[in-house]
Amino acid sequence: MKRLATWVLLSMLAAAVNAATPSDGGAALQEGMINPGYHDKPEWFKQSFLDIRDDLAEAAAGGRRVLLSFYQDGCPYCAKLLNDNFGDRALADKTRRGFDVIAINLWGDRAVTGLDGTETSEKAFAAGLRVQYTPTLLFLDEAGGVVLRVNGYFAPHKFDIALDFVAGRHERQGSFRDYYAARAPAPASAVLNVLAGTLPEPLRLADRGDSGRPLLVMFEQGNCRECDELHRETLSRSEVAYALTNLDVAQVDLWSNDRVQTPDGREMVMCDWIAELGIQHAPSLVFFDPEGSEVFRTEAYLRSFHVHGAIDYVMTGAYRRQPSFQRFLQHRTELLAERGFTVDLMD
Repeated sequence: MKRLATWVLLSMLAAAVNAATPSDGGAALQEGMINPGYHDKPEWFKQSFLDIRDDLAEAAAGGRRVLLSFYQDGCPYCAKLLNDNFGDRALADKTRRGFDVIAINLWGDRAVTGLDGTETSEKAFAAGLRVQYTPTLLFLDEAGGVVLRVNGYFAPHKFDIALDFVAGRHERQGSFRDYYAARAPAPASAVLNVLAGTLPEPLRLADRGDSGRPLLVMFEQGNCRECDELHRETLSRSEVAYALTNLDVAQVDLWSNDRVQTPDGREMVMCDWIAELGIQHAPSLVFFDPEGSEVFRTEAYLRSFHVHGAIDYVMTGAYRRQPSFQRFLQHRTELLAERGFTVDLMD
């Protein structure tokens, strides 16, 4: 699940899963019926024929880059991206100047043609790129390589910096993590929030006794408003605290130079391990199985329902039988609704 550095060939796409929403993302379910989860896209999004080769060429000719925006109907984070981010005039204007934005339905059936000329469906295209969240944003360079991948929602202050990083071709000078640090927006807590009961330092992530529990490593940093929110509004909830007792938990400063024993037993400098994992921003939650292999990660902005879901997804071993985290959450939401529980995805 490491950050993709190059474009994944469509010939390697995994088998498509069944679509769960209308294939065009906004057409009526049947004539006269409206999809209540659909959100109108800005009129300035590119009306693409989904031939990625042509899209890259057209964007480059205009001095822009391509931004692939994966969405699904009923996704509250997609709504936040449209309302909070693109609803901000300055952010919308900056995005329009620098990018051709192409919306792709996570469960859609429209034909997509990749760089190798292979044609497939939107949902198979997304599966081949291992898209697990909506929104997922892939910022592409002129050759189709992924300059920056955003798995989840970036709040406006962070999204603004991401636009500048990619549109300004700053990947040639260094990583997004370093660029973001240099451009750090309004300060939050200057020190890491401390979660009681985490593994002691120095971290020996392979030598955890015989607990047999999965491992959660929380990559955080100071001056991180989203880290503050994670602790204040999510990790403080009793249901999340109970779920965390089923895992060993370690906290890592994203900028640490301490030594660490990695989950697979290697001795490394922390910053080297962070670079190897491709961690670009805080908070990032990376889950490992008891044997030390990464099995799942969450990045960017998530609320309590999704963080709790990610913990259970790993702790129960559901990732082994259900490769789609979205399907896992959908099943959970439907069962809770049948049993009379109302789920607020943004609570």
